[in-house]
Amino acid sequence: MLSILINAYACAPNMGSEPGMAWNWIINLANYCQLHVITEGEWQNEIESELMLLPQANNIKFYYNPVSAKIRTMCWNQGDWRFYYYYKQWQKKALSIANDIIAKESIDIVHQLNMIGFREPGFLWELNKPFVWGPIDAKETFPIAYLNGSSLKQKLFIHLKNKLTTLQFKTSKRIMLAVKKSDIIFGASSESVQSIQKYYKKSALLLNETGCYVKDRNIVHKAESENINLLWVGKFDFRKQLGLALQIVKKLNNHLIKLHIVGDDNNPEAQKYKDECKKLAIDKQCIWYGKVSHNKVQELMQQSDLFLFTSVAEGTPHVILEAIANSLPVICFDTCGQGDTVNEKVGIKIPLSTPSKSIIDFSENINYLVNNKEKLFALSSNCKTRQQELSWSYKAGFVHNIYNEILSNE
Repeated sequence: MLSILINAYACAPNMGSEPGMAWNWIINLANYCQLHVITEGEWQNEIESELMLLPQANNIKFYYNPVSAKIRTMCWNQGDWRFYYYYKQWQKKALSIANDIIAKESIDIVHQLNMIGFREPGFLWELNKPFVWGPIDAKETFPIAYLNGSSLKQKLFIHLKNKLTTLQFKTSKRIMLAVKKSDIIFGASSESVQSIQKYYKKSALLLNETGCYVKDRNIVHKAESENINLLWVGKFDFRKQLGLALQIVKKLNNHLIKLHIVGDDNNPEAQKYKDECKKLAIDKQCIWYGKVSHNKVQELMQQSDLFLFTSVAEGTPHVILEAIANSLPVICFDTCGQGDTVNEKVGIKIPLSTPSKSIIDFSENINYLVNNKEKLFALSSNCKTRQQELSWSYKAGFVHNIYNEILSNE
């Protein structure tokens, strides 16, 4: 059995985003490999409790490298650039821990798993071992056409971030060295793969960073139902483009279409969207749930007809995988990880253009599905096959095969 050293700053069971992504990779790779995992340790108690329930737990050993509560707050406050200083220091300590592990254990490959941002490659590439990096999110720029309606502060931030991203691609020596030393780089999206090729002239393999678990449930044929239930789930920030979703409902001009909205609505940004909803005179078509449990989201997915995902800046959103796992067809932008995850069998993808053009494109395609419910049912039925293609077990097996290929070429 291969022995793999994994660096995963954020790791936790029963969570989404970066922590859940790392946890699911680890517990599925442990079916194939012996794993030594360096992680920050915010969820050490949860990890240790969950390990007691796993049959493959003997193949996983965690090494904790904790930081202060202050640094943790910076980490989860997206956009707090101060965190990168402390994160770099954490990565240096992780290298020291990795050296200690290698001195005691027979390690075949080291794998920089997360965080997935390309800006911080860690230091494991300095080790005299085959090095795997990713999946990494290495998109070039935020599509500025979709900044309409955002605050001046947000616009300035995004323009600055776009410039810094290009500068980092071109000038960061540590990123260049990590790319050069990598035996394999996984790109979290097609755009990430293209960026790696463009700036570093190195091929990367497309591998979305998240997966799903295959669910065995009956698909309800909804062709006879009058109402069409659209579901929108996300944070109420400008990246997610809830305002665009509201404009789409207005454009559809069909009182039988209901938009179910899930997200933490206890903030001024949410109130702005609720006011917009009334201004557009679609408040009777919109149902606001606020922040709900994970189980409630799954229930809403199973009751809905179409998942309306309007985000323009993501890695690979796990909520897309959850929709497919619940046999819920998706309509989304053809960008980021959702552009790779959703295919024509399970949904419809809209090209990035301008907000006004996007409103037309989304509404026309939704209208098509409203008038062709058999097509909607076919998309739902096709989700079963797509679940298997996107499953954690399939992806873990794929990465295990890559590990073996790397060692066979040494």
